[in-house]
Amino acid sequence: MERDRQWHVDTKPLTATKVQFGKRVFDIIASSILLLCCIPLFIVLSVSIAFASGFPVFFTQTRTGLNNKQFTIYKFRTMRCDKRKMDRHLYDWDEGVPDDFTFKSGYDSRVTSIGKVLRKYSLDELPQLFNVLIGDMSIVGPRPEIPEITAYYNLHQRKRLIVKPGMTGYAQVNGRSEIQHGKKIEHDLYYIENQSILFDMKVILSTVKLVLKGYGSY
Repeated sequence: MERDRQWHVDTKPLTATKVQFGKRVFDIIASSILLLCCIPLFIVLSVSIAFASGFPVFFTQTRTGLNNKQFTIYKFRTMRCDKRKMDRHLYDWDEGVPDDFTFKSGYDSRVTSIGKVLRKYSLDELPQLFNVLIGDMSIVGPRPEIPEITAYYNLHQRKRLIVKPGMTGYAQVNGRSEIQHGKKIEHDLYYIENQSILFDMKVILSTVKLVLKGYGSY
């Protein structure tokens, strides 16, 4: 409870309201177009997942979003159904999330064969376009963490929650799944302080290049 009462952090206003307005307009247009264009791909991936490892096709999870508000994130399921619910995240940190903390590892026996392909090329993230369309997320922004981690954020780390989380972000194009938490915070706060539509375009282009190479994602 004490953690929740101390969440609010004094931060200077974002550079300009018009940047946020422009991002939201872009998010709505981009997510709408991409969702329509991806319908055939969604069908193929859904059938492939169901055929390879059964139902459900989609994976949902609670994440922390703008101003510490929780929301449900959507992804294609990449792990076996029988073990997915056994996954628990228990942490015990006293002074914020350690800088050397890395959430993912290079190998996870629970990931299915098709799940490995989906993760390598970030295809499992496509359903998050729904999150962008309804306003829980943005195309570009800090990646949303699970509440079990954000509950331990210190004052400095909480600053990354003053903007909407994104499908991709500046930290991700500088490391994807390999990046340590300290560096991720550093990159996210740099993005927040310097965000612009042009910056977003550069992040998106860098993301496309990394995804096509399948680099740094598990």
